Amino acid sequence: MTITIDAAVLQGESLALSYESRQVFRDLSLSIPTGKVTVIVGPNACGKSSLLRTLSRLLVPEQGRVLLDGRDIHRYPSRAVARRLGLLPQSSTAPPGICVADLVARGRFPHQTLLRQWTAADEAAVDQAMAATGVTGLADATLEELSGGQRQRVWLAMLLAQDTPVMLLDEPTTWLDIAHQLDVLELCRRLNRDQGRTLVMVLHDLNQAARYADYLVAMKAGEVVAAGTPAEVMTEALIERVFSIRARVGIDPESGSPWVLPVSSTGQMDD
Repeated sequence: MTITIDAAVLQGESLALSYESRQVFRDLSLSIPTGKVTVIVGPNACGKSSLLRTLSRLLVPEQGRVLLDGRDIHRYPSRAVARRLGLLPQSSTAPPGICVADLVARGRFPHQTLLRQWTAADEAAVDQAMAATGVTGLADATLEELSGGQRQRVWLAMLLAQDTPVMLLDEPTTWLDIAHQLDVLELCRRLNRDQGRTLVMVLHDLNQAARYADYLVAMKAGEVVAAGTPAEVMTEALIERVFSIRARVGIDPESGSPWVLPVSSTGQMDD
């Protein structure tokens, strides 16, 4: 099956971005299909996180533009973007001593105005987000008291409370044990299948990426090397080209998606 992108909810057109003297990517274009789960994979420092931050407008590209619903994302008011698109970054900071419930409630700020203060709907959104991520019992705990995995689930709860139709998640399974990794990925799948949300995730585990993605994007050295369905992208030749490893690709008997067995490094890792 080939995914045809008729109307992309989010697009990057000819993007260029640099940090000081290091170029992250140049002339990068990418379309995110509406109502699908897109997963971005690639080796460390290939530009995955920078791309996600650029698509969310946290970073301003030197060239090119990001389109949200067909309009330049930098032409939207900040609050309008935050009601439409939410980002879970790799690392986040919070005020010292803040409790979990208060932090998750911050996800509702984009929905507040001078004429619309905190409502029962906001309370319900926070409660549902905490229940979905399994952090209800931590409501009164401070962030400093939590393990890395618990903190990650709290940040995810805040993103869920924001209740946006487009969600960008940068390595959402970081710090999580395997059970909680699967819980988070299944939650993401439900948000997409049951609520029609568009999700974009950066994942390192190739088998998880292949199982949960509708649309898979492979990056290397600031370039999109391939994009398509997992079956189209996750080939032995592509894996060797992008990750510098030899692998065997079969079929996952549980999901029917590609299944990757790494065999050896080619010894050609980029500096």
